[in-house]
Amino acid sequence: MPYRIFATCDVGKDALDVLRQRGYEVEVYDRLEPPPKSLIIEKVRSGVDGLITTLRDSIDAEVFEAGRGTLKVVAQDAVGFDNIDRAAANRYQIPFTHTPDVLTDATAEFALLILGCVARKLYPSERLVRENRWGAWHPYLPFLGDEVTGKVIAVIGTGRIGRAFIKKAVGFDVDFLCYQPQHRDEEFAGKIQDAMNLRFRLGLSAARCTIRYVALEEALRHADFVSLHVPLLYEHESPTPTFHLMNAQTLRLMKPTAYLINTSRGPVVDESALVEALKQGVIAGAALDVFEREPLPPDSPLRDPALEDRLRLFSHFASAGRITRLSADPNKGMAGRCVQGLIDVLEGRYGGNPANVPWVVNKEAFQARVVER
Repeated sequence: MPYRIFATCDVGKDALDVLRQRGYEVEVYDRLEPPPKSLIIEKVRSGVDGLITTLRDSIDAEVFEAGRGTLKVVAQDAVGFDNIDRAAANRYQIPFTHTPDVLTDATAEFALLILGCVARKLYPSERLVRENRWGAWHPYLPFLGDEVTGKVIAVIGTGRIGRAFIKKAVGFDVDFLCYQPQHRDEEFAGKIQDAMNLRFRLGLSAARCTIRYVALEEALRHADFVSLHVPLLYEHESPTPTFHLMNAQTLRLMKPTAYLINTSRGPVVDESALVEALKQGVIAGAALDVFEREPLPPDSPLRDPALEDRLRLFSHFASAGRITRLSADPNKGMAGRCVQGLIDVLEGRYGGNPANVPWVVNKEAFQARVVER
């Protein structure tokens, strides 16, 4: 019997064709909006072997119960997996995979691009032109943007994406203040410092730039830009939670001329506190690609027209590069990596133990099998 797969979203024809070429039966929910949960449960209950999901889908105990005895793997087309109930997956012994690494550079470059977008006021400038309100040239009217070059960037979280962001931002001759509560990558910071020293010695930088790890408070107090690159962690999950890491108190630590950039997870920022901080001039501006609720609700205070010149809003778009999203190559594309993780589990690769499969997230549920071998 061929493996049956239900994809809650069309993750890309080329990648899904990889499954079809292996004899898999693949059914795709091909509408723009996500399928209702009742449909997912219906498909799982019908006996599918694998489920391809996105962050839009709630995959919880009800779904795993529907697939009891038949569902063998959930393959998430994203690096995040906040939508999947990990504890329930473990109880039902269902491995789930994700797509790390392949979206690292796309997300990092997007964070840097929207940083420049909000700082240099690209949106207000383009709007002047499009609305035919661009009058005479003037040295500083109607507004000025803020340069990035020579400033201080606080990088909050130096995992894969945070480090990639730093590598790309080096060319702006900035100083970096890094915050990482655990597992500080001092070796990486040393290499970046060597690169910046070399740029200065060769005359490629006018000033010697620095990078160092500091406490969160120090990073926020001294930065011109604060870029968030942390996972979403709640109090019950970590001694250093990130839920509402940026709140009324931490926002007030920032300089009134500073900008906040978030391409990590929406709930890392308390949106109500951010709106108040922008209205009161606590910070100069912000650029957000993720939100506490997605899509952004029509009545969100973030939509306040009074904030639009200082607040850039994007559609969870950071990884949305053509190759990053759609390539069937698991070393290049999310779709390819998603499909490959599914294949690895279903076809019993890596010794048939999900704990050994590279992109399985909940390895802990299968560690006992490693011990037994």
